[in-house]
Amino acid sequence: MLKGASENETWPSLPLDEWKETCATLHMWFQMVGKIRLAQSPWVNHSWNVTLYVTARGLTTSPIPYGTRTFQIDFDFTDHKLLIQSSDGRAGSILLRPCSVAAFYRKLMEELNKLDLHLKINTKPNEMPDPIPFDQDEVHASYDPDYANRFWQVLLQSDRVFKQFRGHFIGKCSPVHFFWGALDLAVTRFSGRPAPEHPGGIPHLPDAVTREAYSHEVSSCGFWPGGGAISYPAFYSYAYPEPHGFAEAAVKPGIAFYSSDFREFLLPYDAVRTSESPDDTLLEFLQTTYDAAANLGGWDRKSLERSDTLQG
Repeated sequence: MLKGASENETWPSLPLDEWKETCATLHMWFQMVGKIRLAQSPWVNHSWNVTLYVTARGLTTSPIPYGTRTFQIDFDFTDHKLLIQSSDGRAGSILLRPCSVAAFYRKLMEELNKLDLHLKINTKPNEMPDPIPFDQDEVHASYDPDYANRFWQVLLQSDRVFKQFRGHFIGKCSPVHFFWGALDLAVTRFSGRPAPEHPGGIPHLPDAVTREAYSHEVSSCGFWPGGGAISYPAFYSYAYPEPHGFAEAAVKPGIAFYSSDFREFLLPYDAVRTSESPDDTLLEFLQTTYDAAANLGGWDRKSLERSDTLQG
């Protein structure tokens, strides 16, 4: 735990039932902003060109090209604004407050047009069972600033610990980044070997995208706010392809479990938040689940890892 901060200040409670409407609305807002980055950015392996990144105040697209200009879009969950900044010095903003996805979409496009950023995106959400196009979605219209801020704080702490975990791996590894399709913060390690073709089948996501994402063997972990059969926030870890015996592997802490529905290990967020040392508890989960994936999968760990972290 960070010195000078209470448990709840550093790792706030985030019961899904208390903010599920806000979560669903934010999911759609994240998707439309992420699709702007997708539409304007060169393709990067494993869809790394579409993600958002955690900042000291929220989430950002990072710089996006637009001809010879560059712009970026930031969610600020401290002042509760969406900020659009252009390399020519112009800027726009939208207050984050309760409004429908359709209204938010109109405001976003209006602000972009004012900055001479004339963009078109696919308005149908991805990875959703019954997607409503952004410009028609009057269903999702909630915004609770307290829970939006709490969600960002969880991402902030998770991002920090994930980066510490990432630092011990010298093989190919993703950034720590936020996928707006499934609404999760993730970091993925690669063995370096090709993987069997993924079966695909993710709702409203082209199979070709999924198969390219899982073109090589991975051990992936992340944070997810919950939904469906898992009605609470949780950390997860999985391997693709899943090696024999992975589901039965002994991982820590003991409260972590393998979900046969999700085919991954899950650790409830509250078990981390309320532990004596949330950082250590989370790192233990990340390391032991990776150990299981790498050992059972026969990874060349000697060439992929280091025991020390270089200092500049």
